[in-house]
Amino acid sequence: MNPTTIQIIAAMLFALAIIHTFSTKYFEHLAHVQPKHAGVWHLLGEVEVVFGFWAMLLILAMLALSGKYEAMSYLDSRNFTEPMFVFVIMVIAGTRPILDFTAASVKWIANYMPVNRGMAMYFLVLAFVPLLGSFITEPAAMTLAALMLRDTLFSKEVSTKLKYVTVGVLFVNISIGGTLTPFAAPPVLMVAAKWNWDLWFMVSTFGWKAAVAVFINAASAMLLFRRELGHMSQKTTDSNEPKMPVSIVLIHLIFLTLVVVFAHHPAAFMGIFLFFLGFTTAYQQYQNPLILREALLVAFFLAGLVVLGGQQQWWLQPLLMDMDDTAVFFGAAALTAITDNAALTYLGSLVEGLTDEFKVALVAGAVTGGGLTVIANAPNPAGFAILRGKFEEQTIHPLGLLIAALPPTIVTIIAFRVL
Repeated sequence: MNPTTIQIIAAMLFALAIIHTFSTKYFEHLAHVQPKHAGVWHLLGEVEVVFGFWAMLLILAMLALSGKYEAMSYLDSRNFTEPMFVFVIMVIAGTRPILDFTAASVKWIANYMPVNRGMAMYFLVLAFVPLLGSFITEPAAMTLAALMLRDTLFSKEVSTKLKYVTVGVLFVNISIGGTLTPFAAPPVLMVAAKWNWDLWFMVSTFGWKAAVAVFINAASAMLLFRRELGHMSQKTTDSNEPKMPVSIVLIHLIFLTLVVVFAHHPAAFMGIFLFFLGFTTAYQQYQNPLILREALLVAFFLAGLVVLGGQQQWWLQPLLMDMDDTAVFFGAAALTAITDNAALTYLGSLVEGLTDEFKVALVAGAVTGGGLTVIANAPNPAGFAILRGKFEEQTIHPLGLLIAALPPTIVTIIAFRVL
């Protein structure tokens, strides 16, 4: 395929955006050593801004080379449903009633586990909550797990090694934890309807293997850092906060369920979200501040990825299609780290005549590599935005995340390829 000028420019900008993603810690450092221009450096150091920034440059290039009509037509052809959905589900899942309900569930299960409560809670946040993502969607599970970790494990000073291992395991487990159903994980969602993958197919082909890997990853991290987890069982609730009525919790769960049900219909879930905002305003005494800023940044990140990613098909698709079943599994896992796993499976869905083995290998590889970088899986920017404030210089180093995510990724490879 002969690429157009715009496609070549888009590929170059995409490569620069990936390099920028791995360089955000450097920009944050510049903000500290050059306070005169700290605002600019902080902006460039925001991982969530990276792809939106380079996508803007792509649109400016299209305006200059092709004109307003072509540039706007391209923007109008992009599907921004996923960024909008992630924004809405993050805000709702991050509310105090949903968090209180999830935390209470985790604590109740922890009481029946044969380890101390701190270890049990750590294990459940990294195992139970990611698997819950198969039903409430992966972005919602990521939001819940990240907020719970921020307010419990990271509420006190812990080792840097524990922080990175926790984030690495969380990202990998979220990526594979949504594969029990055909609607919760973005890379599965892209192909499930076209390839007729139902609930039983997902559980029997992906789900049980993913669950094994999730449990092993979470248990390994729990045992490795068992001496640093005691404070997770301590109560962090503000005594001045009013007791949460059951009715408020139920209404929030209904809002969450409705948004998940109408996840493919932005007009519906945005209308539900506006009604939700009115409800939270009416009952502010039962709310913490909504995470609107974090959710908007994540949506901006994903929207930028949609714009830039839409011009990468000319080199990604031939690369994938030249692989056999084994090569596509490892190729997809590797390519996911520098693109987005949903984009890879979407490209695969465009090709006719693929074998069932190839389809399974493509999706398995895409979810396996979903924890290696912040751009590998749609929910990752949500966890990054919530947890980065607990890391040195307010950022999670991409190389540190990559190294920490490698062991749980290897466990996942074994689960999908050996079991």
